[in-house]
Amino acid sequence: MPIYLDYAATTPVAPEVAECMMQHLTSDGIFANPSSIQHSLGEQAEQVVQNSRAIMAKYLHCKAKELVFTSGATESNNLAIKGIAYGKKDQGKHVITVATEHKSVLESCKQLEKEGFRISYLKPNRDGLINIQEIAEAITAETLLVSVMQINNETGVIQNIAEIAKLTTEKGVLLHVDAAQSAGKIAIDLSSLAIDLLSLSAHKFYGPKGIGCLFIRNRAKMPLQALSQGGGQEYGLRAGTLVTHQIVAMAKAFELAHQRLSEDTQHITRLAQLFLAQLETLGGMIINGSSQSSIANIINISFEQVGADSLIIALRDTVAIASGSACNSGAIEASYVLRAMGIEGERLYSAVRFSFGRYTTEQEIRQAGEIICTEVKRLRELSLL
Repeated sequence: MPIYLDYAATTPVAPEVAECMMQHLTSDGIFANPSSIQHSLGEQAEQVVQNSRAIMAKYLHCKAKELVFTSGATESNNLAIKGIAYGKKDQGKHVITVATEHKSVLESCKQLEKEGFRISYLKPNRDGLINIQEIAEAITAETLLVSVMQINNETGVIQNIAEIAKLTTEKGVLLHVDAAQSAGKIAIDLSSLAIDLLSLSAHKFYGPKGIGCLFIRNRAKMPLQALSQGGGQEYGLRAGTLVTHQIVAMAKAFELAHQRLSEDTQHITRLAQLFLAQLETLGGMIINGSSQSSIANIINISFEQVGADSLIIALRDTVAIASGSACNSGAIEASYVLRAMGIEGERLYSAVRFSFGRYTTEQEIRQAGEIICTEVKRLRELSLL
């Protein structure tokens, strides 16, 4: 098996989480439909869902009824952005976001543009950080929502959400935050952060794929329009039979992530330091993104004289890495995130992303470092021929 250094794309499910999930799948477990409360099995499943909601709320420091379960951060982002746009369109038709956001945010905004909304796509500086003053200047009387990712999935850059939230509160504008890469990796206290909507995805913090949630502050008063209709589940905002086994697994993964937060952070920080120390011996290496405001588990690097496609192909059977988001059709292509940061030329086309996680070992990092150094040197020699 190749050494897995693509944790930003997805994480393996924690063994404790998989075991918990299995207990809600088979006939000897709690498998019933949570909406079937006419009988005791359905009531048990419904209670499991509510307990899971309470666990998520505990670690997010919010009310359980402010959480709506979805299929993941992509659906949560769509529901937050389109739902607010449709629900408040009589008050304005302007949305502000950042050009380095996840595709699910950018494509949602593009769809709104087709429907007559105006979207401001702000560009960050070369370090990937957005200037809060630019957000302030972009806000108008027509602005409904500002949508900003907390941690970028390609560079690991952390935006100053506290300051952005302070600004949007002062301006009376709603704030949506895509926390797919930050949830379970850094503490998120919604009792002190004035965030109105927050998207999470379980498979980014050692839970299963296909489950996520959307935090909606003061849900009952939030003018959020549902994007699908059906049986009225999740307060009428997200129709469809609740996936009990995935919901309980997400809550277990989130709880475990917070219990291990300090341990995991220290472990991954050590791995990143070891990894960079090995690669720095190569020379001709540039780290893309802020060195002062970034998370340790995601490192985006450009190697001089080495194309990203050539390196990824060379490492295909030994080290699993990526050139950017896994949502870009699987093709090896230049990163729109780096391009929005003003990075062009060789640096853009040689950029690759390395991401580590809880189950990455020091031995794997040492082996991966040796393999990468060998391949980079080989590819540089070939480029001189």
